[in-house]
Amino acid sequence: MGNGSDQGHRHDDITGNELVSLEAEIPEVLFDGMREFIRSHPHWDQYRLVSSALACFLFQNGCTDRNVTQHYLNGLFLRQEAS
Repeated sequence: MGNGSDQGHRHDDITGNELVSLEAEIPEVLFDGMREFIRSHPHWDQYRLVSSALACFLFQNGCTDRNVTQHYLNGLFLRQEAS
């Protein structure tokens, strides 16, 4: 992300949605917070957390793309899956 390139590695997930891999440097305190959250909430993983955080940021800052809005709303209402 920091090199000015907006290209990432693209692939599809099991539902056919296109995914883009990216690499980002974040402050260690945020990484530690993410790691602790995931330990406390085992139905979350780093991919779900980062996707949810990004959708939330975009939605709350005026993004009007319906897919982003849907992802944001899905993140609000997803419940822990039964074990």
